[in-house]
Amino acid sequence: MSANDAAAVGALHHIGHFLANPANLITGARILASPIAFLLILANNDTGGASWTVFVLGWIFAATDLLDGWLARRFDLISRSGAFLDPLADKIVVIGAMICLVVVDRYHWLPVALIAVREVVITGFRSYWVKHNRAVPARKSGKYKSIVQGLALQAALFPPLVDADLIVTGMLWFAVAFTVYSGGRYLADGSGSTRLSGNIDEHVTVESE
Repeated sequence: MSANDAAAVGALHHIGHFLANPANLITGARILASPIAFLLILANNDTGGASWTVFVLGWIFAATDLLDGWLARRFDLISRSGAFLDPLADKIVVIGAMICLVVVDRYHWLPVALIAVREVVITGFRSYWVKHNRAVPARKSGKYKSIVQGLALQAALFPPLVDADLIVTGMLWFAVAFTVYSGGRYLADGSGSTRLSGNIDEHVTVESE
């Protein structure tokens, strides 16, 4: 078997393994469906992106985030691909929706930029240690961060709060503060507690960064 054939077989094996994992499929579906939410926000420019449709869709995304994590833990489906895709899906949905809210003048660009920079830095930090065969333990604050960000987004998309700029802006800046705080804790923990991993799979986690 040639090197190309071996690579093709390996790729097919990984794809088959991914498709056989319902938790991964749910996560993948969340990523694929995210453009629908983005288009709905942009289409409701006159209400700052808020609509009942996108508000309900936001809760559906949140439910799928809980479901894929529960399935992975309950049926021992935790995998490296799932551990990578789950936080990636959160970032795509959250940052993508926030950018759309900037476009429709619901959010100011600065807090969104701060959140985006934090996510890029932490993702790069974690990737760096993985390449050096080390695992950075996840923190519960990463999951709480995702919840805080999600609630801030839902407030901005909730039609009864279209004119409640103080509430929406306050929740956004609280999300920024918690996001930066959790990122700082993650960097501090990672620098001091990265651990050698002969098999990175042993340290896979479905918790957020």
